[in-house]
Amino acid sequence: MSLNGVRLMLVDDHPMVREGLRARLEKVSGIEVVAEAGSGPEALAALELARVNLVLMDVGMKNMDGIELTTRVLAAFPGVRVLMFSMYDNPEFVQHALQAGASGYLLKDAPAGEIISAIEVVVSGATYLSPGVSGRLFRTQAPRPLLTPRESEILAAIGRGESSKRIAANLNLSFRTIDAHRQSIKRKLEIDGQADLIRYAVEHTRPESSS
Repeated sequence: MSLNGVRLMLVDDHPMVREGLRARLEKVSGIEVVAEAGSGPEALAALELARVNLVLMDVGMKNMDGIELTTRVLAAFPGVRVLMFSMYDNPEFVQHALQAGASGYLLKDAPAGEIISAIEVVVSGATYLSPGVSGRLFRTQAPRPLLTPRESEILAAIGRGESSKRIAANLNLSFRTIDAHRQSIKRKLEIDGQADLIRYAVEHTRPESSS
């Protein structure tokens, strides 16, 4: 996976955090930091002026938090993708972020390599969750019994952010078989889109215990 044409806006109410992120991201080929904002209103105003396709956004900001801002950004600029960047690994925050339309949730203590990987995943159209937050989410709920064991296994893998190609390799199945299972899961759960399937997987699955 490679980066190309990422026009990024940083949204965080701590200037030092934005400065550190900008310094790291501007070294990466394919990423251009085109705007910064320290609050929700500033972010919305900046989006009117700058052509942005990805927002790296803090969750815990004053006056307008990142969850509310995500909802407003996606309503006004549906072509923009949002990657949350937070010190909080609380499952409720993660679920609310995904429900608001965020395409990923990244912890602030993540190393530079993980930040770049998360951006790559999100701009490709998939969803990224930091390993620390995904593990906590999956411990809370089990798959619904109407799914077959194989479908439940694939649903858990989807919730972990694995691609169909990776799931196929891990389960020694063909890509076509995995796609058929995904369609079956969506049909049984009455889910329409890919984003809704991922959100359901995050909220309703947990990793299988290793034997």
